[in-house]
Amino acid sequence: MPKEWDAELYESSSRFVWKHGAGVVSLLDPKPGESILDLGCGTGHLTADIAATGAGTLGIDPSPAMIAQARQNFPKLAFRLVGALDFQAETPFDAVFSNAVLHWIPEADRVAAMVAQSLRPGGRFVAEMGGKGNVAGISNAIQTDIRNYFPSVSEYSAVLERNGFEVRMMTLFDRPTPLEGGENGLREWIQTFRGDNKRPLEEVEAELRPRLFHDGRWVADYRRLRFIAIRH
Repeated sequence: MPKEWDAELYESSSRFVWKHGAGVVSLLDPKPGESILDLGCGTGHLTADIAATGAGTLGIDPSPAMIAQARQNFPKLAFRLVGALDFQAETPFDAVFSNAVLHWIPEADRVAAMVAQSLRPGGRFVAEMGGKGNVAGISNAIQTDIRNYFPSVSEYSAVLERNGFEVRMMTLFDRPTPLEGGENGLREWIQTFRGDNKRPLEEVEAELRPRLFHDGRWVADYRRLRFIAIRH
């Protein structure tokens, strides 16, 4: 993943991340009094949406910039600077939530094991991540060393089942995603998520424009994997 996130750029150009994440919060269906871990909380917007239902929340993220911005955005909520692979729950949670994070962590089994250890028996793991084929067009057009983990339904179902979960729902779907910034939308996406790109942006834009630029805006070729899994 990027060595360090630019939280200011993320806040200004990537609002689509947490706007689309609202559907995952609905799938989570948080209840007042529940304790919920937001794994990879970023700048905290979805943590706040979950907390607004009356649930208790803890947001975790390994990026100092993201956690600093989350604490500035929502000073009454709890956030911790820690990554998924290093987190240890002091008491089990009723649910673990994650949006647009798991594809940044290639150690899928280690993450699933951590989530299982963080949940009470019967607790739920509700998440959305990039799925097989996500941003394939953009990835083929740029030159980057960053590689995401974009699994298929069968691949990630097996990960969860190996680590003590029953998969109740999992779906892979296309979600063409309009980017903010008009003409600059694609380059801002690349700067945010593929900051090590070595190919000139003008060349990338020229190659992708016929497929991904419509009605004055760039549309990223997103494919998402969304699921509900219950800990045994």
